Amino acid sequence: MAQTRGNLFILSAPSGAGKSSLINALLKKHADMKVSVSHTTRSPRPGEENGVHYHFVTTDEFNALITKDDFFEWAQVFDNYYGTSKQAIESQLDAGIDVFLDIDWQGAQQVRKIMPSVQTIFILPPSKAELEQRLNNRGQDSADVIASRMAKAQSETSHFNEYDFVIVNDDFDTALGDIETIVMAQRLTLSAQEIRNKKLLNDLLK
Repeated sequence: MAQTRGNLFILSAPSGAGKSSLINALLKKHADMKVSVSHTTRSPRPGEENGVHYHFVTTDEFNALITKDDFFEWAQVFDNYYGTSKQAIESQLDAGIDVFLDIDWQGAQQVRKIMPSVQTIFILPPSKAELEQRLNNRGQDSADVIASRMAKAQSETSHFNEYDFVIVNDDFDTALGDIETIVMAQRLTLSAQEIRNKKLLNDLLK
């Protein structure tokens, strides 16, 4: 069976919708799925490791990478910058790995222009009240930051209709299964199956 190129997916959501938890659960179950490790100028949160969760860089270092055209996409979120390395994504896709980009709507728009075949998924929280509760439960941010994130969540959510798929993270296992269904469907497209089963098809059609 011939190896096919991996698929590229974008996962976007307002902060607190459970996107990171869903991605982590997905990667634990599937060795052939990876999340792109983005560059960022923000400070590490408790438990985050450089090179694992993000590549933490200074603003000057980030700007230098922009100048070199090293980013697949980049965006400013709040007061920080986030960017995705071109080389890292292409090498994983060529190896047959499905790659997830954990980026916002601004980044998603940039990626679509470069790679129109990307599949985009937007994660919604079950309610506004639940979203605020999740942000409060993190215990990492001040009240002012949480209020800012709630305002940002409304702005982020207004772009949901730019995405191919929308998932409501009301029940975690159901939402995880929904993402898996989307990934598996992409692996079964005609173009992928023609490559993967070329020998079989040639034999059947002799």
